[in-house]
Amino acid sequence: MSSSAVLARPEDPDLPEVYTTVESEVRSYCRSWPTTMATAEGSWITDTSGNRYLDFFAGAGALNYGHNNPNLKTALIDYLAGNMIVHSLDMATVAKTAFLQTFEQLILRPRGLDYKVQFPGPTGANAVEAALKLARKVTGRESIINFTNAFHGMTLGALSVTGNSMKRAGAGIPLVHATPMPYDNYFGGITEDFHWFERVLDDLGGGLNHPAAVIVETVQGEGGLNVARIAWLQALAELCRRRDILLIVDDVQMGCGRTGPFFSFEEAGIVPDIVTLSKSISGYGLPMALTLFRHDLDVWSPGEHNGTFRGHNPAFVTATRALETYWQNATFAEETVTKGRHIRERLEKIAAATPGVSARGRGMAQGLKFEETSRAAAICRVAFERGLLMETSGPSDEVVKLLPPLTTSEDDLDAGLGILAESVAAAHI
Repeated sequence: MSSSAVLARPEDPDLPEVYTTVESEVRSYCRSWPTTMATAEGSWITDTSGNRYLDFFAGAGALNYGHNNPNLKTALIDYLAGNMIVHSLDMATVAKTAFLQTFEQLILRPRGLDYKVQFPGPTGANAVEAALKLARKVTGRESIINFTNAFHGMTLGALSVTGNSMKRAGAGIPLVHATPMPYDNYFGGITEDFHWFERVLDDLGGGLNHPAAVIVETVQGEGGLNVARIAWLQALAELCRRRDILLIVDDVQMGCGRTGPFFSFEEAGIVPDIVTLSKSISGYGLPMALTLFRHDLDVWSPGEHNGTFRGHNPAFVTATRALETYWQNATFAEETVTKGRHIRERLEKIAAATPGVSARGRGMAQGLKFEETSRAAAICRVAFERGLLMETSGPSDEVVKLLPPLTTSEDDLDAGLGILAESVAAAHI
């Protein structure tokens, strides 16, 4: 669909009163997109008034294969129609067996990754909590190194290694046993930030306890699409290896192909000790999360980290089908990289024509950073009125963040990027 086809939208009706009278003030996305969503297919969402929206948000990265992917939906419907197990805690089930076998065959074995798979609970934050607990249990140490502008979740452990001050303040208590270090290019190239971290580790007067682990995102999505250089990631992995510090890569948003390869760290050629996955691992937007770790780190006692909903079998079914459909070979990853380059080229053109704007990102996690920080939110509002869903990210919400489904067609990508260009021009302040 061309961008002109989505410009003329009838005015959105007000949200039902129940949202203000019953739902908590903590609600967020329905404030940015004040309409009632009804149906969705592929890269498109339709509201109750029949307005269609091109989705460059994809459930904050939970819908890499699009809405109601027909192949995945068929597998899910067939499973439910057969009265198969839905809830099972961590009992053995047909669906769980198939997922583990497929994940090992298509993801772990081809990459030479000798990981054990833990189902920690159905959220990315729970996967992070399990990773932090395991690192501390294995090493007997408390301290975790995290990075500026990181985001790892909203529970207390995950918040302790998160950088956003507003989200941290919501904890209501001190967030301890974590020390932030500068992320790659935090000082804009003026200071070699990585060497500062290494210097503090070496300095007897640095005041830094020997850490149990370092937790890092290869691309900081919520932090503003900050991309770590390959050399920086490699140096970090080597430092952790030399100093007996476990390396945790949080791949909750950037994994499952968002940057091209299944794992975002593959391009750097590193092998983390622990990896967290969630969001698109189920393939269908169903709750599911994994914590992966080396075999020798599997020191859990049975039930030591458990949860009622860690055995969500419908998610196992759609996850298995997604792996079978998209990860039998390198084709899907290569297509994602190609689409990502195309998006970046279009963003670079917008940036070149707009003062105070720069393009950033990797793969199909791309965006525009605005020196005048309020412009990003204004552009997202204008884009919504024109039929495009996007969100902002960064410490000051200064980045317009694009996370379209990886299955989005080139025509739809061009339509959305056209709306974005129009919105940048229309929202100029």
